[in-house]
Amino acid sequence: MAESEPERPPRKVDTTRPSVSRVYDVMLGGKDNYASDRELARLALDVAPDAPEAARANREFLKRVVRCLAAEAGIRQFLDLGSGLPAQGNVHEIAQACAPGTRVVYVDHDPIVLVHGRALLAVDDTTTVVEADLREPEEILGHPEVGKLIDFGEPVGLLMFAILHHLPDAANPAGIVSRIVSRLAPGSHLAVSHFCNPGQARPEVSRQAYTAERLFHERLGSGRWRTREEILAFFDGLDLLEPGLVPVPEWRPGPGDQAEPGITYHTFVGAVARKP
Repeated sequence: MAESEPERPPRKVDTTRPSVSRVYDVMLGGKDNYASDRELARLALDVAPDAPEAARANREFLKRVVRCLAAEAGIRQFLDLGSGLPAQGNVHEIAQACAPGTRVVYVDHDPIVLVHGRALLAVDDTTTVVEADLREPEEILGHPEVGKLIDFGEPVGLLMFAILHHLPDAANPAGIVSRIVSRLAPGSHLAVSHFCNPGQARPEVSRQAYTAERLFHERLGSGRWRTREEILAFFDGLDLLEPGLVPVPEWRPGPGDQAEPGITYHTFVGAVARKP
């Protein structure tokens, strides 16, 4: 974990309150976080000591998905919603290694993501970062910067990693996903990772999920560990790719994977589906 404050935060950043993207950055061993983020991460580790391994497993899942969509499905444009802070092995780097010229738009509502993302992409005309809120999907779909790189008449790789569980039920996340997917061309793919509460199938894991959910609501104001059935609803009308909805390390694991989650392994699931 980072021990010192990042230099001069953007003016709109409230460093006294933890942020989703910065707490995730702590879990990945990043340096773009503040004391409030590290404190929440510390409390989360009391509940789930292997949470950093789960975060790394999610990152490895993202890499495998992007390689699959770029190399096997022929996807040449990606829309990454809730992209978070840049980390080793970003979507554009992975996709463009498979297919040079692949276009990528990152979207996040945290201003610090915009600052760091634009610094990373200063000389890249096939990739951009847009500040927008997932709860306003039409704002994203109609954003001029999105329109410059994403052709909605062609298949899109829609990535929603570790973001939908920060939308409450009242925001109708399944409806938001449906509205975005409805704009995508046939052959597009949706990839989701999400916190999951396995219920009575795994009582010990379920108890951890409930405790973590309370902590996140108290400190972040968001965080929803949904059931498998609730998560599968995001893929209504789409064709799930094998192996379906599984813990993220189990989705087509590769020889380079290193994360070894423990109990938290069962509270982070993911899937990929194709629009027919």
